[in-house]
Amino acid sequence: MGDKTAIAWTDSTFNPVWGCMKVAPGCDFCYAEVWASRFGAGMWGPDAVYREFSDKHWNEPLKWNRRAALEGRRHRVFCASMADVFDKRWPEHIRPRLWKLIKATPSLDWQLVTKRIGNASNMLPDDWGQGYPNVWLIPTIINQEEADRDLPKLFDVPAHIYGVSYEPALGPVWWGHHLDRLHWIIGGGESDQRGMRECRIEWLEDTARQCAERGVAYFNKQIGAMPTHHGAPYPLPARSKGDNPDEWPPSIRIRQFPASQGAPA
Repeated sequence: MGDKTAIAWTDSTFNPVWGCMKVAPGCDFCYAEVWASRFGAGMWGPDAVYREFSDKHWNEPLKWNRRAALEGRRHRVFCASMADVFDKRWPEHIRPRLWKLIKATPSLDWQLVTKRIGNASNMLPDDWGQGYPNVWLIPTIINQEEADRDLPKLFDVPAHIYGVSYEPALGPVWWGHHLDRLHWIIGGGESDQRGMRECRIEWLEDTARQCAERGVAYFNKQIGAMPTHHGAPYPLPARSKGDNPDEWPPSIRIRQFPASQGAPA
């Protein structure tokens, strides 16, 4: 968890637990798994024992909410950077506590990023209704196959903000009529130096173009550590993760946000 984070599309991160299991190709080089391993084994994989946290940890978003309200601004929170909100294996008391916290922090916009969007409808609280106004629902989608499979699942769940994390982008996507319902797409290449896969900048450019044509906010997070452009390696400084917009083609130097649907700060 962090009040401050280097993740460009959010303000803070909050993790109800640490721990997860790889479930999709986008998980292959998971940064969170590597980070968690520095704090001890056992939080990743089919036999993971999830790390839980104290009340002090859970009280931090309440502080952020008070500060955001005083400043008259909305504060974005990525949940969960070291886990997945719709993981079936979470301790059963954790998710209800998270929903209670989200309701208690109306000046925070909670960005729920998941690789398990198919589980969402069975894990939402009884009072979800048409969605909590301060929740953004964001599945990870890396290629056309996942878009075709998971976007209908996303739209089966009521939400005020529908987003997509197209990161890592591992293939082109024609978003088509889905852009009529999407509010936001985050695009990016793979930055992990262990085994990064190619990100063709044309894929990001095409998604940015589609978003612009349909009035959908687009946020380019990075181009990854192994980008190509028009069939050739795209030049980056040594060891760059491709996260500096000054290093990108002008066509994707775009960092937009959707209009929040939450209560006024």
